[in-house]
Amino acid sequence: MQLLRRGFRLQRQPVKSLTHLSGFRRTLASLAVLESGSPVYSVLSAASKVGGPITVLLAGSKAAEAATAAAKIDGVSKVITVSSAEYDHGLPESFAPLITANVKEGGFTHVFAPATAFGKNVIPRAAALLDSQQISDITEVKSEDTFVRPIYAGNVILTVKSKDQIKFITVRTSAFSDPAAASSAAPIEEGVDPAVKSTAMFMSEELTKSERPDLSSAKRVVSGGRGLGDKENFDKLMFPLADALEAAVGASRAAVDSGFADNSLQVGQTGKVVAPDLYIAVGISGAIQHLAGMKDSKTIVAINKDPDAPIFELADAGLVADLFQAVPELTEKLTK
Repeated sequence: MQLLRRGFRLQRQPVKSLTHLSGFRRTLASLAVLESGSPVYSVLSAASKVGGPITVLLAGSKAAEAATAAAKIDGVSKVITVSSAEYDHGLPESFAPLITANVKEGGFTHVFAPATAFGKNVIPRAAALLDSQQISDITEVKSEDTFVRPIYAGNVILTVKSKDQIKFITVRTSAFSDPAAASSAAPIEEGVDPAVKSTAMFMSEELTKSERPDLSSAKRVVSGGRGLGDKENFDKLMFPLADALEAAVGASRAAVDSGFADNSLQVGQTGKVVAPDLYIAVGISGAIQHLAGMKDSKTIVAINKDPDAPIFELADAGLVADLFQAVPELTEKLTK
């Protein structure tokens, strides 16, 4: 639009966006939602890359105990707790309103949670309640609004830029290291409890307990595949090898579907994603689904009688041999 007035030519100047004015710029602040029973602190490493203070939210009857440990983690500015048994089992119908109430109270710009069954269950619902779109399973933080995540079983790496006012993010925990301990503990405060009763009812759970390291966080993992033939061979060969290495035991989806191992041991796109220092794949051909769950391992060793198995393309060291001879021999030497 142009105006002519008394011989002067006036031209409208573009107005800068309010976000460019320092007085209107939002202060960055992150909320890390952790499980009280098994907090995953690598989520805090991802949150720290955004900038701004990090507040940890813990809820449930064990929240106070977990808060004491979380307050001693480097980078944590505050821990808020809601000590109610209503949140013990992470039912999303009550947990999502809890998250949104504390986000509104604290004015957080980012909400982080682990990409575990818990995080995948509650964060999408919390995001929907605040009209935001969740960003799933990130492996890198480029800036406060730009994140990297794998898609198509890890064959494509996608960079996502979000314009949402509040960004809800789940973190692939194996992609970030645990933060160090802090020199002093952060303050612990009571959070906002909206006291929304869940429409679902928790009935029971069956947990698989083992004296071996947890598969998701183990430094060494040995996994068995369909090449082991049956459950008897899986148990006979894989568990002694794991004990010799003080390693966790994993399995391919083919092995789980065939009944060789419990599905809690499944490594892959639809199982657990691991990134140990050492990953030994025994009798695993290397399907894309499985590779998506372990390809970030520091050192990958494959034992397979098929020299053309796809797993060898990814492996740092490979042994083309009959696993029924190679694994007992390896176990014996490791034990000695």
